[in-house]
Amino acid sequence: MPDPMRGLRVITKKAGIGDRWKVRELRHSFVSILSDGDVSVERIADLVGHSTPSTTQTVYRHQIRPVIVHGAETMDAVFGNGDQTG
Repeated sequence: MPDPMRGLRVITKKAGIGDRWKVRELRHSFVSILSDGDVSVERIADLVGHSTPSTTQTVYRHQIRPVIVHGAETMDAVFGNGDQTG
């Protein structure tokens, strides 16, 4: 029996993002990246085939930038901002 994930692994490897992705992870990433790019949740819902934006908003949309910014600010607070010598 052929491996149904083989095609996906070939595509993601050729895209340079590795070969361990699952369809679910790519879908969540797609929605989150578009959301971070200020695409409306209604438009994203249309693109991914959701009948209402609520599924897109509550299940698939993850805020990437605020998490990264918060993490960076926390690290700066703990370790300093790198402007100090020594």
